[in-house]
Amino acid sequence: MNTGRNTATLYLALTGGAILIGLILFAPWPLLISLGTAGALGAGLLFLTRPTGQRAARTSRSEPMFGNAADPAANVRRSRVTDILLPTDLPDYHFLFSATVIWSPTPAVTDESAINPAALAVDAVVKRARKITELRDPSHASLVRHELAGALGEMRTDSTGRLRTMAESVQLVLPDHDQERLDKLATVRKEEAVWEHERKYELSKRDYLGGDVLKNPGSAVVWWLARNDYQVEKTVNDIGLLVQLSSAANNSDMPEAFHSFISGFAAPNGQPGTNGSGTAWPSEHKESAGDLFDALLHAIQLDEHDPQRRLFARQVADWANAHGWQELAEELIRRYDTPADNEPAGEADDGS
Repeated sequence: MNTGRNTATLYLALTGGAILIGLILFAPWPLLISLGTAGALGAGLLFLTRPTGQRAARTSRSEPMFGNAADPAANVRRSRVTDILLPTDLPDYHFLFSATVIWSPTPAVTDESAINPAALAVDAVVKRARKITELRDPSHASLVRHELAGALGEMRTDSTGRLRTMAESVQLVLPDHDQERLDKLATVRKEEAVWEHERKYELSKRDYLGGDVLKNPGSAVVWWLARNDYQVEKTVNDIGLLVQLSSAANNSDMPEAFHSFISGFAAPNGQPGTNGSGTAWPSEHKESAGDLFDALLHAIQLDEHDPQRRLFARQVADWANAHGWQELAEELIRRYDTPADNEPAGEADDGS
């Protein structure tokens, strides 16, 4: 701006000088008028050029090279730092820190030539950043970057009391190879968590089957009966398989009371029993549905003194009656649902 003003002043001076010489040499006016006009032009040129020179001189005297000590804003300076390694809360993992460090000397500084203010400022900012990053998870680099930007965005006096420092344009990243490692570890942890849940689910199923369903043949038969909508005949035909399964699950011998339901074992009366997979009894040892139900009661260990025996028989009889098997229902009620003390004497004698 000062250069343009000086150029214009020089141009006016040259133009005015040319006009003045022309008036003196070639104007038809009297010499006295020509001299008066030349004097007026010279005074005007002097008026135009003099303030410009004074302003330029004042400007050059009022702008110090390194700022004014009376104005703190004039002493603010900047220094860029890049890729400084900062620790995290995991060993061997470091953030890369970059920022523009801003500082200004305090009134305690009387001779800047005796210190390196830029180095002191960078050291102060890095120490402030380290106190934060060394407590943070390296996988949260983006969150920590915003936290640092806020923490370092305030002017603070350093530990020496000589400088006030802050930082702007804060950048914080994790090296690519470290980020890849953390991503792999996160994937493994997720898969391990899924595997652990699946293992617990499998153990729960095994405990249920081994400790509840198959803990003995009776429990296995009751469970199978419930799973098959109380189909008595099907359950009785499957007793042999259930007994073998229960014995194998508990690593024990098959109870003798169930040998008649298993192929290869003789029935208590010496006749071969069912093979446990639905094969019918021999024709010479044909059993009624009531006899099969009685075998089922023995299999699930509901003896004649068990109060559940009569209730169970009544439930099966109701089910049989609902499906049109009145003969089976009547036989079950006659055998198991009539109190012994209310039976007619003749029937009691027959039963004995």
